[in-house]
Amino acid sequence: MSSDTDVSLSSYDEDQGSKLIHKAREAPFVPIGMAGFAAIVVYGLYKLKSRGNTKMSVHLIHMCVAAQGFVVGAMTLGMGYSMYQEFQAKPKP
Repeated sequence: MSSDTDVSLSSYDEDQGSKLIHKAREAPFVPIGMAGFAAIVVYGLYKLKSRGNTKMSVHLIHMCVAAQGFVVGAMTLGMGYSMYQEFQAKPKP
């Protein structure tokens, strides 16, 4: 094998935890969206036993819409945050 085909393995040296921390610093609303999605799923499973006369399919659709709404809201806030950082927070030369 020639030295031209050697691949730098520095990007593979990071473990999963450090990659997650690095990505969270770049886009802080992604982990918030993931945590909110997980919280809504757990809440939906907890409320599943006390849903009353509501059909199972209706309950699941409500939980799905709530979880998706939280993720879309977090993505919207993240996009607004990144736009603010890019256009407003940079000092003007």
